[in-house]
Amino acid sequence: MRKLTLRLLKNIISISLLGFFAKSHSQTAGQLEEIGYLLGDALFYSEKYLIPATDAAVYQASSSWMISPKKKKVWTATFGLHGNLFFVPKSDRSFAIKNEDFNFFEIENQTTATVPTSIGNDDRVYLIGDLDGEQIRLRTPTGIDQETMFYPYLMAAVELPYGSELVVRYSTRTKLKRGEYQVFGFGLKQNLSQFFPKIEEKNIHFAVMGMYSNADMTFDFLDIDTQYGNLGINRISGLVDTYHIQLSASKEINRFEIITNLIVNRSNFKYKVSGDKGSIEEILPIQDIINELLATIAEPKTNVLGEVSLRYRFSRFYVQNSIAFGKFVNANIGIQYQL
Repeated sequence: MRKLTLRLLKNIISISLLGFFAKSHSQTAGQLEEIGYLLGDALFYSEKYLIPATDAAVYQASSSWMISPKKKKVWTATFGLHGNLFFVPKSDRSFAIKNEDFNFFEIENQTTATVPTSIGNDDRVYLIGDLDGEQIRLRTPTGIDQETMFYPYLMAAVELPYGSELVVRYSTRTKLKRGEYQVFGFGLKQNLSQFFPKIEEKNIHFAVMGMYSNADMTFDFLDIDTQYGNLGINRISGLVDTYHIQLSASKEINRFEIITNLIVNRSNFKYKVSGDKGSIEEILPIQDIINELLATIAEPKTNVLGEVSLRYRFSRFYVQNSIAFGKFVNANIGIQYQL
């Protein structure tokens, strides 16, 4: 994969040169090759840095969609305020680098180091390289430095005919210590237990649900200043489109409802860098090249999650909490009002 990426990088830069070399003859092929190696290192680093966060985003967006598999009266509306809590696993907070991983940079004063991912701590090291005789000294990006990630969101649902229910959820852009997060989505539930009256008589309910969610995570990234200006890759974002399907079953016991869910989802990822463009863009479209290369690491993923939820009723209000588990653990708690 690493050799393939470098080969692709060289091809993209060669094609770019055909259109941009005519604009300036002051840059040599050697200088542009050095920039190519620099961008290759940035791509390598971005993959290790960002993917743990987008993997986590899938779990955060998958949790607590099923209010209840029980069939309600048609046009019954439910409104809720939820808080989602993701537990950042220790194994995904850092990764190891060594000088052999880079073509342009090397680690300052050492040959190996452990650096944080986007969901890691605030440790940092310096990377150094030489671009046309000018030293480039780069401070590695830090993580959010939080052992848990919390964000609130609003939820609304309306019961439709034939045991269906439409659910939507939305969060404003949530500020993390060193980043931002936002998610929205919608889902459609279909009650199945209505076709088995003897089962419903025992206060047992089951349903199937399909959902779509969109998560957007943005972090500070590589702030690289050169004689050509800032390279414009000091912000990096991960966009996650996820399609979920889940099977749910519940049992009512007095005011309590115990719900179990099996969730399968398929996620598509898109990564992009942004920032203030430097004058180098007149010679080489740095952002476009990096974003085109980032597409090579954006591979779809499938996840299987289990979830247990407990819902408690008092008057028209409900309190619901849930725990989703698989590769990660995600908790959710909400208060709902049912009309």
